[in-house]
Amino acid sequence: MIPIRHTLPSRTRPVVTHALVIANALLFIGMLFLGERAEMLINLFGYIPARLLNPAAFGYSRFEVAVTLITSLFLHGGFVHLFGNMIYLWVFGGPAEDTLGHARYLLFFIASGVIGSLVHTVLFPYSTVPSIGASGGIAGVLGAFLVLRPRARIVTLFPLVVYWAIAEIPAALFLPVWFAMQFFNGFLALAAAQRTQEAIGIAWWAHVGGFLFGAAVGMGVRWGKRENRTAEVRSSKLE
Repeated sequence: MIPIRHTLPSRTRPVVTHALVIANALLFIGMLFLGERAEMLINLFGYIPARLLNPAAFGYSRFEVAVTLITSLFLHGGFVHLFGNMIYLWVFGGPAEDTLGHARYLLFFIASGVIGSLVHTVLFPYSTVPSIGASGGIAGVLGAFLVLRPRARIVTLFPLVVYWAIAEIPAALFLPVWFAMQFFNGFLALAAAQRTQEAIGIAWWAHVGGFLFGAAVGMGVRWGKRENRTAEVRSSKLE
């Protein structure tokens, strides 16, 4: 399923979301010009779980490895990888940024990516495969969107047998299905890792961890707004 847009009105311009998309696109273009040296960049700034647990073995300090938890969010391994991530960020990022505010949204995006990478580390602590991409941060945005805007409708492009169709799908259906796919693929990755002792392909559990963190933040925001409304009602009654 490819989301095209949401149906919610926007109160503010999602400048941080747009800036993140542009930054990721520009960095990817820069990597294309690097050619074979792009692999060196990925190894240097990508996130490697085993390197976090034993940085000295890789010639890194603890701080240098911690930095890769952030830098890895801005690196992508191919056009499909980049496009898939950025279309989701473009569609779902705006409402989350609208609710959280620009600065808090940026911190939330980075925190979601970091949490996702740490969840990936818990399950694949000895992996030496660089983990790159904004997926963990975007998964956090999706989790927050589900909690904060469950009634939104997502204009979605999806394949049928011989052609593509467009339909409006409720966020309350679209996002749980997306999460279920990440969870299922995560278990398949765990089964494969038991045979190879290595993380294979996509860091599915980073998606799961980021999404759950985003949903928890969304619940906190909703709870805070509810408490504020309750306090305002009590205050108005006292007056």
